[in-house]
Amino acid sequence: MTANEYNTNPKCDRCDIGEDKKKFVMKREFIMLYLGTLLYIVALIIRFPLWISFSLFLTSYAFIGRDIIWKAVKNIFHAKVFDESFLITVATIGAFAIKQFPEAVAVVLFFKIGEMLEDKVVDRSRRSIKSLLEIRPEYANLKINGKTRKVDPKEVNVGDVIVIKPGEKVPLDGIVRDGYSMVDTSALTGESIPRSIKPNDEVLSGMINKTGLLTVQVTKIFSESTVSKILDLVEKAESKKSPTEKFISKFAKYYTPSVVFGAIALAFVPVVLYHIPIFTQMFVHEETFSEWLYRALIFLVISCPCALVISIPLGFFGGIGASSRRGVLVKGSNYLEALNNLHTIVWDKTGTLTKGIFKVAQIISKNDFSKDEVLKMAAIAESQSNHPIALSILEAFGGEIEENEVEAYEEIPGYGVKAEVKGHHVLVGNDKLLHRENIEHDVCYAEGTMVHVVIDNKDAGYIIISDEIKDDAVDAIQKLKDAGVKRQIIFTGDSEEVTKVISRRLSLDEYFAELLPQQKVEKLEELIDRKRKNTDLIAFVGDGINDAPVLMRSDIGIAMGALGSDAAIEASDIVLMTDEPSRLHEAVQIARRTRWIVWQNISFALGVKGVFLTMGILGMATMWEAVFADVGVALIAILNSTRVLK
Repeated sequence: MTANEYNTNPKCDRCDIGEDKKKFVMKREFIMLYLGTLLYIVALIIRFPLWISFSLFLTSYAFIGRDIIWKAVKNIFHAKVFDESFLITVATIGAFAIKQFPEAVAVVLFFKIGEMLEDKVVDRSRRSIKSLLEIRPEYANLKINGKTRKVDPKEVNVGDVIVIKPGEKVPLDGIVRDGYSMVDTSALTGESIPRSIKPNDEVLSGMINKTGLLTVQVTKIFSESTVSKILDLVEKAESKKSPTEKFISKFAKYYTPSVVFGAIALAFVPVVLYHIPIFTQMFVHEETFSEWLYRALIFLVISCPCALVISIPLGFFGGIGASSRRGVLVKGSNYLEALNNLHTIVWDKTGTLTKGIFKVAQIISKNDFSKDEVLKMAAIAESQSNHPIALSILEAFGGEIEENEVEAYEEIPGYGVKAEVKGHHVLVGNDKLLHRENIEHDVCYAEGTMVHVVIDNKDAGYIIISDEIKDDAVDAIQKLKDAGVKRQIIFTGDSEEVTKVISRRLSLDEYFAELLPQQKVEKLEELIDRKRKNTDLIAFVGDGINDAPVLMRSDIGIAMGALGSDAAIEASDIVLMTDEPSRLHEAVQIARRTRWIVWQNISFALGVKGVFLTMGILGMATMWEAVFADVGVALIAILNSTRVLK
């Protein structure tokens, strides 16, 4: 695999061919390399007449370097002249022209050995990332008329029932209808601790059933399941380059032609100058064309940019893989690098910093309404909603609700609901809803979310809903501050009082409460306009459908993946699969380590090449040093890149 090919197509050359064909190709390459090396050693050790020696070296060169030459020729016809294959081909043919046969073959021999080692390192890195993706299920046990049969997961529809045996992968997202078990979620979340599953619990494709037999009703087809989305995200991540990668690609585009013309100048200019009387006295001996051509050829070999254009994308790919192992899916290396410039984090509250598990803590009734009436009317009015607060009210009510009890229903985003219940006009929502409908009510304060209930335009009371802060939220926010994040803010549609309490407990810098979805975008726009520098990036972390617009507008959109809505996950740039805020800090640490290793490679490659290029121009380096400066540096840089995975 050449640097140029890696740069234009980050997938391995052999990834798309069958396993048997891949083995055959590798075996053929090894045999050709072995035969070429054997001929080279014979020609090197035994003194033959010139024409025999030339024939042996040329045959050895053809065995070892035939694919390099063929790639150079092929690329010329595809208008890709200045690539690594071209540089090596020109340098080695030139070495043959000046009768430096051993060194010409040595260049392709060590280049080929280095290339094979590079392939091995790259394949190992890709396998370590590919292992993260081996969660793709091979089959599903579809249950039909009391019997089960193995089918392709793509054949299963929503509503079908599947059976998952101990040791099998969960093939599709669904709800457990029967059975108790422990499931391994490490492939999705990075957490090794098994999770217990019982009837009515949700299971996600990619989990592994550990103990009991589970009967599951499918809720999503395969293409929309969790495992498919993860695979899609990681595959797409390769195509989105970071600014550093783009810079190196652009650098290589201009760098390679420059060194080719530089080598041509190095071969001809000194010889021409020597024959001009005014410059002759500058030289200490006669300058021959063959001597400067040799230096120019060394210059060409050393200047190959493969260390940069292979190791840098591999470094970022390793960073994405390391993040995935910790339950953080990064949709592209550009987003991974962006985490290094994180200045402000805007947090959604419910389900992001808090658990999103709402419970009715208290019921306050007014105006001769009883607590039971307040709860019942609220439950019936909210029975059409899937909002977590509505579900908590329904859970607290616990009774059965008939569909015909709700005669009319309207959900007002950011406010609440209106409903006609058994001939009564009912409003259930926040304080803003009461102001909007001009309902007289007392000003109330409570540590929790207040849901007001209005029956026939009378304030019937309110229900206090409590939500807990996530266990790692305080620690996550403090670690992000220590990591250099300057500001952390809450955007929420919840009440001022509740948000103030949460903000104080988490030691956040600022909060904005009672925001509608469009107001969240407006507030974010204000933050973006107030940025001092374009490099000061703003991230938004959220989980709901209403967060999708602000996730897309932020510099870095970060979604909660386990509980988050599909819209939020699609709109985001990074997905926290465990729903733990602390994972964001880990992602920042990985991003910084990735950048550090990438810049180590850049500095090392340019530094070593600079030294050897100077030595080559001054005649202090041979083809042997040139090979190290090219292949050796590339291999060291690639090995360094794989450290990101650790």
